[in-house]
Amino acid sequence: MAATILVVEDEPAIQELILYNLRSAGYIALCADSAERASAMINDVLPDLVLLDWMLPKMSGIDFARLLRRDARTKSVPIIMLTARVDESDKVAGLEVGADDYVTKPFSPRELVARIKAVLRRRLPEVSDEVLDIGGLRLDPTTHRVTLSDEKEATQPREISLGPTEFRLLHFLMAHSERVYTRAQLLDKVWGDHVFVEDRTVDVHIRRLRKALEAAEKDDLIQTVRGTGYRFSTRCEVNAS
Repeated sequence: MAATILVVEDEPAIQELILYNLRSAGYIALCADSAERASAMINDVLPDLVLLDWMLPKMSGIDFARLLRRDARTKSVPIIMLTARVDESDKVAGLEVGADDYVTKPFSPRELVARIKAVLRRRLPEVSDEVLDIGGLRLDPTTHRVTLSDEKEATQPREISLGPTEFRLLHFLMAHSERVYTRAQLLDKVWGDHVFVEDRTVDVHIRRLRKALEAAEKDDLIQTVRGTGYRFSTRCEVNAS
């Protein structure tokens, strides 16, 4: 699934350049020309990454980054600072408030996109377009296909049919293999933090996902951790079922 990137930049020419290159790279790109407008947009849609200019009207980018890191809802959203400041002390200040990377102006659009991909790959692997191959399952986010891989067999890989929600759920769990997530966390990460549905909705889709994987004898990769939630794991644990 395409990552949503919020560009907070007040110079129209730079806005246009960044938005064009982000959309050409397949991202969903939103734009705000001030911290105040960005805050309102984030209240409606939580982005996967914020590209934040240092010099903004009224509230600076560095102060806005501090606010994002103090808010429980946005504290883990990756931030890349974009600025003409080149002094080492400025870079250190940007990183100390919680920025994940620091890009100086003028910049190469290709380098900027590469930096964004690197941060997303590191912080949010579930929005990356990298192919995942774990436990005999191969998930390709670009083609939206899940196949059963077997290095011993020379036959064509067997495709496993999944609904869109089950695909997103599997993608997230595979991207964070071995980590346990509660139902509430999965609702936030897979459905979105502004989607209000019951926790048991996760159970329904987990059952559908397991049923789809059962024909390939891979349903045991989706494990229930009693009293906690779910995980994707190739290990057999006594407390999982």
